Amino acid sequence: MSVMEAPENTPVWTDESRCKACDLCVAVCPAGVLTMRYEPNSVLGAMITVSSPDSCIGCNECELACPDFAIYVADKKQFKFAKLTDQSKARQQEIVANNYMMLKA
Repeated sequence: MSVMEAPENTPVWTDESRCKACDLCVAVCPAGVLTMRYEPNSVLGAMITVSSPDSCIGCNECELACPDFAIYVADKKQFKFAKLTDQSKARQQEIVANNYMMLKA
C-alpha cells in the first residue's frame, strides 16, 4: 500500500469519489473547517467541502470518523497547523446550527 502524498500547502483534503456525504467528519471537526455544500449530482444532494483550511488544527478527528476513508489530514511533521481559537469554535457552532451546511458569506 502506498502512502498518499498531501497536496502542497494543504492541511486537509477529500476524495469526493469515495465520500457518501454522511457528514460525520463535519460533526466531529472542532474548528469548523469542514462543511457540506449542495451538490445536485450527489446521491444525497450534498458533498463535503473544506471551507476554512487555514483553521485546521490537525486533530485528525475527521479522518478517524470517516467510514469511507475519503478525508485526509496532512502529517504534522510536514505541515504547521493552526491553534484552536474562539472564532473557530464559534464557526463550528454555526455550522452545526445550520445542519452542517456551508455558511453564507
